Amino acid sequence: MRLKVIIPVVLLSISAGVLAFNKLGHYDDPPGRYEVIMNLVGQMLKEGHYQPKPIDDAFSKEVFNKYLRSLDVEKKFFLKSDVNSLLPLSTHIDDELKGAPLDCFRRTNEIIKQRVAEAAAIYPEILSKPFDFSQNEQVTLDADKIDYPADDAARKEAWRKVLKYRTLEKMTDLMDMREKSKDSATKSKTDAQLEAEARAKVKQLYDRYFERLKNKQNDNDRFNLYVNAITTTMDPHTDYFPPDEKRAFEEQMAGKFFGIGAQLKEEDNKIKVVSIVTGSPSWKQGQLKINDVILKVAQGDKEPVDITGYPVEDAVKLIRGNKGTPVKLTVKSVDGTIKDITIVRDEIVTEETFAKSAIINGAHKIGYIYLPEFYADFNDRNGARSADDVAKEVAKLKAEKVEGIILDLRYNGGGSLQDVVQMAGLFIPEGPVVQVRSRGGDAVVLRDRDKNVQYDGPLAIMVNEYSASASEIMAAAMQDYKRAVIIGSSQTFGKGTVQRLFNLDDFYPVKEGTSLGALKLTQQKFYRANGGSTQRRGVASDIVLPDPYYEVAERKDSDALAWDEIPKASFTPWYNPVNVEQLKKNSEKRLAASPAFKLLSENLNTLKKMEKQETYSLNLQTYKNEQKSNTAALKKYDAVNDKVKELNISNIKMDMEKLGSDSAKIARNKDWLKARTKDFYLDEAVSVMNDLIVQTYPKMHRKAQ
Repeated sequence: MRLKVIIPVVLLSISAGVLAFNKLGHYDDPPGRYEVIMNLVGQMLKEGHYQPKPIDDAFSKEVFNKYLRSLDVEKKFFLKSDVNSLLPLSTHIDDELKGAPLDCFRRTNEIIKQRVAEAAAIYPEILSKPFDFSQNEQVTLDADKIDYPADDAARKEAWRKVLKYRTLEKMTDLMDMREKSKDSATKSKTDAQLEAEARAKVKQLYDRYFERLKNKQNDNDRFNLYVNAITTTMDPHTDYFPPDEKRAFEEQMAGKFFGIGAQLKEEDNKIKVVSIVTGSPSWKQGQLKINDVILKVAQGDKEPVDITGYPVEDAVKLIRGNKGTPVKLTVKSVDGTIKDITIVRDEIVTEETFAKSAIINGAHKIGYIYLPEFYADFNDRNGARSADDVAKEVAKLKAEKVEGIILDLRYNGGGSLQDVVQMAGLFIPEGPVVQVRSRGGDAVVLRDRDKNVQYDGPLAIMVNEYSASASEIMAAAMQDYKRAVIIGSSQTFGKGTVQRLFNLDDFYPVKEGTSLGALKLTQQKFYRANGGSTQRRGVASDIVLPDPYYEVAERKDSDALAWDEIPKASFTPWYNPVNVEQLKKNSEKRLAASPAFKLLSENLNTLKKMEKQETYSLNLQTYKNEQKSNTAALKKYDAVNDKVKELNISNIKMDMEKLGSDSAKIARNKDWLKARTKDFYLDEAVSVMNDLIVQTYPKMHRKAQ
C-alpha cells in the first residue's frame, strides 16, 4: 500500500557538512523494511525535493550504473554477461520506488555475492607464484577507461595485472628500504626474496579486504548503497543515513574523544585525509595534509598495520587511543612521497573552531580574523554564535586602530544562515544579503536591518575551493556591494542548496529498538543579492591565487543542480567601492615575480600532467624510472615555504591576558600563529590589503613630491 508522506518545508540552517539524527541499533532486517524505506524515499524525493528529476526509466538507468560502480569500483567482480543480464532491470528502480518488488536490488545482490566469493579464490592462486617484472606489460587502473571482463579468463587476467602492480609497488618500497638500511640482514636480501615478501604483503592486504567483504558488507550495507545511489542521483547533497551512523555522528558533534583530529574518508580502498581539525594534534604537528593517504598505522613503536582496504570506522579505531599516547602513520602524499608521521593523541578541542583574531604588522597595521565555520548553538540562547564573536573581534581590532581587516574563510564549509546575514551587517548598512527560494515559491530576501556599520574600513575576504555555503553567501554579498576584495581560488565550492534532515521513523511506526534511518533532503536554493545563484559556480575571486585543491568543487559532480538566476534584489553598493581591477594588476605583477608562487604553479601543472596518465608499467625498471622522474619533478615544491618571507603576526594584548598560565592554550595559540607566519596565501592577501589601504585613503598615503 502506498504510504502517505507530508513534508513540511522548513529552513533550518546552511551547512556543507553532514548531519544525521536517528536511533542507534543493530537488528535483523524485519520483513518489508527495505520496501518501506524505498517507498518513503521515493515519495519524499518526489514531493519534497527542491527540483526533483522525473523518477522514470532514464533516472533508473543512471541509478543502476551508479550502484554497479559502488559495488565494483575497479570492475574486477562483475562479468560483462552479468551486467547484460541485469540490464532489463535497470529500468525497474523507478517502479521499486513506487511500491514494486525490489527485483533489481535483490538480483544484483545475489550476483555480487557470488562474484565476490569467486574472486576470493582467484587472488590467492595468482599470488602463490612469482611475478616476472622484466616483461613489458601495462595496466590500466582507471575503471572509467576499461570495461567489465568478458569472461572468467578475462577477469582472472584483470586480477593478475592489478595484483602484479600492487606487488610492484610493495617491492620497490622494500628495495628502497634495503638500499637505505644499515642492517646487514636487510642489505643481503635478494630481489627474489623481496618479491616474495612483497607478494606476501599484498596477500595480507587482500585477505583483510575479502574478510571485510565477507563479514562487514552484508545485505543491509549493500541496500544502503542502493538507496544512496538513488538519492545522490537526485542531487549530491540528498543522502540516506542508515541507523548505525548515529554513534559516529554523536562523536563528531561532541568533539570529546582522544585522537589526532583528522577527518578521513574511504576512497578506492584507501583511507584519505579530508580535513584537519584546527588546533588538533595533526594540525599542530603540521605534517599530515589534506588528500594524504594513510597506508599504515602503528601504536608507538609496534609493528604497523596496513589499513589499505579498511573501512573508515575500522581505521579510526586504530588511530584513536588514550590521551598522550603516540600513533605512527605511514602516509603517501599527493606528490607520491611516502613518510612516517608520529602524532601524540589528545582531546580534540572544539573551542579552536571559534573566531579568532590577530594583528599583522608591516607596511600597515592589519587586522586578521580567522573563522573556520559559521557556528551557532541553537540549543542554548547564551551559547556561542559566530556573528557575535566576529563582532567582538572586529571591536578589538578597531580598538587597536588597525588600518584594514582580512576575514579568512578558507576551508569554511558553512553553517548558520542567521549568523551570516547578521555578520554581513557588520560591514554594510541595511540591505539584502541573500535570497532564498523554495520549490515552486517566490524568493525570500534575507536582509540586514541594522543601518549601523560596525566597521567601514578596508576589507578583504580570503576563500578557497573548500569555502562553501554560508562562506559563499558572505563573500558574494561583500562582492555584490563592492564592499570587499575577494582573494583566493578561481571559484569557491559552489554549494548553493539547503538541506533538511527527516527521520524516517516519524513517517512510519517501527518497533522499539529498530529504526528506518534518516533522509537529508535538498529543499531550497540560495541566490546572491545580484540574482545569480552560488550553485555550481560558487564565487569567483577578484584576486585569483594558484590553488592545489581543484577536484573538490560542486561542478565536478554531474548530478549537481544547475546554476540559474532570479531577479536582482534592490540594494545600494558601498559608497567607496573597491577598485578590484587595480588591485588585480598589482597582484599579478607580484605573483609573476614571486619565486614561491612560481614553484607552486609549476608543481600544480606537474600534478595535473601526472593525473592524465592512463596506463602504468609493470616492468620494474620502467616503473622505478617513472617514480624517480615524478619525485624529482615534485621535489622543488618542498622549497616553497623557504621562499616566503615571515609575516609579523601577533595576538591582541587582551587575548594574551585571557590565556593566562594555561600551558595547553598557550601552546595551541603559539602553533596557530606559527602556521600563519609562512602562509604564502596570507602573505599575498596582506600585500593586496596594503594596496587597498592606499587606494581607500589616497591622501593619507600619497608620497611626497
